[in-house]
Amino acid sequence: MQLELGVDGVLLIGSVLLLAAAVTAAVMASAGARLRIPGALLFLGLGMLAGDDGLGLVRMSDPALVQNVGTMALLFILFEGGLTTKPTDLRLAALPGTLLATLGVAITAAVTGFGIWLVLDLDPLTAGLLGAVVASTDAAAVFSMMRTTPLPRRVSALLRLESGANDPIAVMLTVGLIATLTGPGVTSGDWVVFAVTQLFGGALVGGAIGLAGVAALRRLELGAEGMYPVIAGALGALAYAVAATLGASGFVAVYLAGLLIGALVPRHRRSIRGVHEALANASEIGLFLLLGLLVFPSDLPGVALAGLLVAFVLTFVARPIAVWACTLGQRYGWRERALMSWGGLRGAVPIVLATFPATADLDDGGAIFNVVFFVVLVSVLVQGTTLVPLVRWLGLEVTRPGWSPVAEALPLEGIDVDLIEVFVTEDLPLHGRRLREVPPPERALVAAIVRGHRVLIPRGDTRLANGDVLLLTAQREGDALLRLTAWARGEALPAARGEDRDAERRRRRGSRDAGR
Repeated sequence: MQLELGVDGVLLIGSVLLLAAAVTAAVMASAGARLRIPGALLFLGLGMLAGDDGLGLVRMSDPALVQNVGTMALLFILFEGGLTTKPTDLRLAALPGTLLATLGVAITAAVTGFGIWLVLDLDPLTAGLLGAVVASTDAAAVFSMMRTTPLPRRVSALLRLESGANDPIAVMLTVGLIATLTGPGVTSGDWVVFAVTQLFGGALVGGAIGLAGVAALRRLELGAEGMYPVIAGALGALAYAVAATLGASGFVAVYLAGLLIGALVPRHRRSIRGVHEALANASEIGLFLLLGLLVFPSDLPGVALAGLLVAFVLTFVARPIAVWACTLGQRYGWRERALMSWGGLRGAVPIVLATFPATADLDDGGAIFNVVFFVVLVSVLVQGTTLVPLVRWLGLEVTRPGWSPVAEALPLEGIDVDLIEVFVTEDLPLHGRRLREVPPPERALVAAIVRGHRVLIPRGDTRLANGDVLLLTAQREGDALLRLTAWARGEALPAARGEDRDAERRRRRGSRDAGR
């Protein structure tokens, strides 16, 4: 049955599919904990079921529409990824992550394209185009995987940074090769200018708008806590739009703007992250549903052999070569490199890029899209379901995901005090200590301890256990969250605002007394 969809029909079918995807993901959560069924696989399957080759509820045959909607969805996903990337993780993985996001993409595209040229009957440029389309890891798949996979902090930091920043190189290679295939005149110099403009232009725009947004969000008193996520989202959209208008990478700009806001606006971080995590989840579901609607499952068996060969070259040859080349001298062991190689999931970004050849009217555009879709299915099905067992087999499982915060602020409106949550885990010095042995810093007080379903009244002899949530009240100041995070980690406490001024007053008073 084919439905004629007006606006109301689009809303009806869209809401039903969205609800069905969310309910399916929730129902499969318990099974996913054992089987690790990726949500992306479920959403793609549901989209294919509702499409032309399934129940025929929705007809989707416009790659340009999917490309535009997919770009908008990726903005929400990348912005949320930037919000949840911690500055400490950047220090851990800045160099190898940047190398993998740039040089690594080029290496992956070149090796994959060369392998495709060897095993498939394609001309070198088309083989290179196919390699470029599948070269980048996918932010939607990687960020979603990190929410449930206990990756080591150094590995999660690198994969997060790579997936958030590697799209411009893949876009550059894809657009450049399409331009070369469709007409002469594209030189290597044009490619270099395009790459530099995309990367550095996007970084400048994202950095400028992100810092301006940080200054505004830290100074504005909006009254309603729900307004801060709205302003943060508008800043992310502005970063993308300005960068794209100037010919730079909007993807880099929106990711960097999100990173700065998430790192430098601690008081409103919880509400901003909460809203944009929900938007990112909805965008991920909608994007994979839409991509599932676009594909014709009946066409996939015809490209199965080619798809398997491309997936094999990409996963077992190109990706490991890129990871090892970009992490040389970075003190990563073979187990971490193996995990990074296997954790480079493909997802929505390669499929969205695969619509570019179709919209450019290339002869092989349809075949390229189907092959890329099959490669993504294999990546999500095989790598996504086996990543956690691999983490355990390699002995790299951690009790707390690398992105998980140590402390979160819950602003209390109308009073000059913040309520701050500190999460106790086995890797923190707080674990197993009595509260009197680890007193909180000045201007902070432990008000309660949440242990399971109980609330404990804190006493000096209360021993802190794994999973405890400490509720502290702290005088409202810009560095309270940083000081409590340092306290929880056993690090040196930064001087609180006002302490330096008090010390200076005492020093001056002492100097005057000595001079009398």
